[in-house]
Amino acid sequence: MPATDTVRIQLPDHRNYDIRIGSGLLDQPASWQGLPKAAVAVIVTNDTVAPLYAERLRERLQAVYTRVDLVVLPDGEQHKDWASLNRICDHLLGEALDRKTVLFALGGGVIGDMTGFAAAIYMRGVPFVQVPTTLLAQVDSSVGGKTAINHPLGKNMLGAFYQPERVIADLDTLDSLPERELRAGLAEVIKYGPIADAGFLCWIEDNLGALLARDKAVLGYAVRRSCEIKADVVGQDEREQGLRAILNFGHTIGHAIEAGLGYGAWLHGEAVACGMVLAADLSQRLGLMPAGFVERLRALIERAGLPVQPPRLGAERYLQLMRVDKKAEAGAIRFVLIEALGQAGLHAVPDALIVETLTAHGAP
Repeated sequence: MPATDTVRIQLPDHRNYDIRIGSGLLDQPASWQGLPKAAVAVIVTNDTVAPLYAERLRERLQAVYTRVDLVVLPDGEQHKDWASLNRICDHLLGEALDRKTVLFALGGGVIGDMTGFAAAIYMRGVPFVQVPTTLLAQVDSSVGGKTAINHPLGKNMLGAFYQPERVIADLDTLDSLPERELRAGLAEVIKYGPIADAGFLCWIEDNLGALLARDKAVLGYAVRRSCEIKADVVGQDEREQGLRAILNFGHTIGHAIEAGLGYGAWLHGEAVACGMVLAADLSQRLGLMPAGFVERLRALIERAGLPVQPPRLGAERYLQLMRVDKKAEAGAIRFVLIEALGQAGLHAVPDALIVETLTAHGAP
């Protein structure tokens, strides 16, 4: 049996769960044992992932559950909306499924977020399991219990904090990941270095080629270390009252890019990568970090094949979109900025400084 790494999320009130990381986990019976008992399981996936993994997962779950249903949604960030959420709920209600029903989110971050949100609201809460099949989902979105859908006025503005029962991160599913999706996932891996672990940033720089080549041992370490950092942060601040906000490094501008261009035009990781470059620039302008750090981060993101120049939406449009960000407070736009390598904090940034940064990077 292939080696499996386990990272434990520890929350108040003994609401703990495991993130299991390794190759071949979809086919290991142990992955699906010890979950809440129910008559029915429902796999929620999309029309890209379903042909690849849905029947394999269904076969494994049929050894545990009497009945295993399948809900297939359209693929893409543009479908992370009320209509797709309703399709999940329509199935649950149409089949008169009870509150013991277990949902399984098989896919990337969009599927994980929507399935988790459906689990949070159906009968005021049913259990669910994350089965992330993209690098971005394995290192970030499947971990920590943030669930949501998008609104035309803002990304992830409608949702709930709702934790899964388990996360099964099978590294073999990354073999089928398109190159662009793999690179987008690396943005969330890179993020963890500047905010929490300077040594990990050096490791990423040294191992970027192996990550892009999908070396399983290197990918496994990247997923495990990313999950360890996120588990530590979420365990201290589940509902983002303070510390957890650091996980949003690059996301303030990133979310504005996604909403401004239309969901799906840029992948989430691409927008976050560009957002990190601009947030690093703001860190320098506020005197927190030297220019060398900005260039170092930009160079790494460029090597990863990710964008470093924001689209030209106009300064006023950027400011308008960023005011809808969940970190905004009393109209002030707040950014996660790097205070020292491996340390980040939340800072209110004047509009004029934001415009300076956007202008310097050719955005207006």
